[in-house]
Amino acid sequence: MNAYDTIKKPVISEKSYAGMDRGVYTFWVEPAATKTDIKNAVQQAFGVTVVKVGTFNVLGKMKRTGKFEGRRPNRKKAMVKLAEGQKIDALQGLV
Repeated sequence: MNAYDTIKKPVISEKSYAGMDRGVYTFWVEPAATKTDIKNAVQQAFGVTVVKVGTFNVLGKMKRTGKFEGRRPNRKKAMVKLAEGQKIDALQGLV
């Protein structure tokens, strides 16, 4: 699996921006990806050293259109902690 297939996009939220100051970055990732896959993908894509990876599955929301109900797709989120003093420059402009 390619690094860019594993990492889909960064999470854009106030909570994820607050983590960037501490060296913790949050990404939406491929649901089948393991912690080792995510670690290798971030290191390869951004050229940084990953210390810790935490993942959790996000259940899709229930949505209604009239009388019909449906569910958005389930997703997987990964929180990646970088080594002390490192940062991802590509994501610093988003803050």
